[in-house]
Amino acid sequence: MSTRALLDAIPRPLDPIRSIKVKLGLVVVAGCAVAVLFFWWRIGWLPPQTATVAVGLGLVASQLLAHGMTRPLREMTAAARAMAHGDYTRRVRATARDEVGELATAFNQMAADLDAADRQRRELIANVSHELRTPITALRAVLENVVDGVTQPDDATLRTALAQAQRLGGLVGELLDLSRVDAGVAPLSKRRFALAPMLDDAVAEAEMRAVAAGSAARFATDVPANLHVVADRGRLHQVVANLLDNAVRHGPPGGEVRVSAAVHGDRLTIEVTDEGAGIAPDQRRLVFQRFTRGERVEGGGTGLGLAIARWAVELHGGTIAVVDPRAGTGGCRIRVTLPTT
Repeated sequence: MSTRALLDAIPRPLDPIRSIKVKLGLVVVAGCAVAVLFFWWRIGWLPPQTATVAVGLGLVASQLLAHGMTRPLREMTAAARAMAHGDYTRRVRATARDEVGELATAFNQMAADLDAADRQRRELIANVSHELRTPITALRAVLENVVDGVTQPDDATLRTALAQAQRLGGLVGELLDLSRVDAGVAPLSKRRFALAPMLDDAVAEAEMRAVAAGSAARFATDVPANLHVVADRGRLHQVVANLLDNAVRHGPPGGEVRVSAAVHGDRLTIEVTDEGAGIAPDQRRLVFQRFTRGERVEGGGTGLGLAIARWAVELHGGTIAVVDPRAGTGGCRIRVTLPTT
């Protein structure tokens, strides 16, 4: 029989009692009673007053000590009831070093995690509502003008409506990817393939999206033709596409977006560089968080693209980061590092 089974087999006669202070008092009484009986048996006589005073003092001492011991438990009960009503700000004073103190520390950590999760949920709802409302409002305005005869359904009007529909579709796609991230149901289908054709496809799609959005961005690639990688082609394409879209949004009108790749040992690096204002060093880590757009919120975007890119890169066992621009240049330079095998 295992140790756990032996411990479970030990009787627990005090379980029906609902107060731990009463339990401690009964433990003290039982201990004093055993001591009195032992001395009575060994000595043969014990003054009743001595036994009574010993039991009474033991009870008083146990109640005084138990008050401080059980206070964290009472605070946890009150905090748990507050959490049931949506208040995750309550914390428990955790100064003891025993099991109750460890429980209080774990409870505080759980409360902090729940508070952060609730805050993120509220921010998610607010941000998604805002991001969905913007293209829907613009698309509705275009269609209302066409229906009312204010504008004609010419190529320019239809391109505007298409751009808003594409933006809406992109947001929905990013939200679906985000749900897969949270659910942990995003297996990789790795295979060996040439990197240059995949990057050319991603650049061609970015060019079409830039034209549809009215951007005059220019694209350039610097990728060896014989470069191969073992990865999920679809996920890696998604990473590059998100980086290109980010570069187009935050680069200057008519600026160049450059994609380069190289192998260093057993690591593949892919870099996407634009000619925009760049990202401040203290913002570089934050831009990969959900719904974070750094200091440049005027460029549009959902704030999910870089977060999804980081998730896809980490699935491959790689890293993604904003690095310093090359000497004599400016802009934003994002580097993806992946294992080649």
